[in-house]
Amino acid sequence: MVGLFVPEDPGAASEMNQRGQIAFDMGLFFEKGQRMATGQADVKAYNRQLADLVFHDKAQPSFLLSHELSLDDAPDAYENFDKRAEGWTKVVLKPGKDGG
Repeated sequence: MVGLFVPEDPGAASEMNQRGQIAFDMGLFFEKGQRMATGQADVKAYNRQLADLVFHDKAQPSFLLSHELSLDDAPDAYENFDKRAEGWTKVVLKPGKDGG
């Protein structure tokens, strides 16, 4: 599982998700002989390499990004992301970008 795990999500749609739980069909999972692992991604190990790929136009993450904002706009961006506002998926904060 890749992503961010939060033990509780009060804004989630279902009561289970609000408690950080999901409905899971263990029988089907077992029947198919699947395996699952979890863990934190070692972001620091890859951050510089991935940033360099983007900087040198060897990777194009723009298909994931919904907004490019200044640092001044960060509080509004976090608020919209936290309340799951329509269209807020991934945000890039650019220190030199003008706010607005």
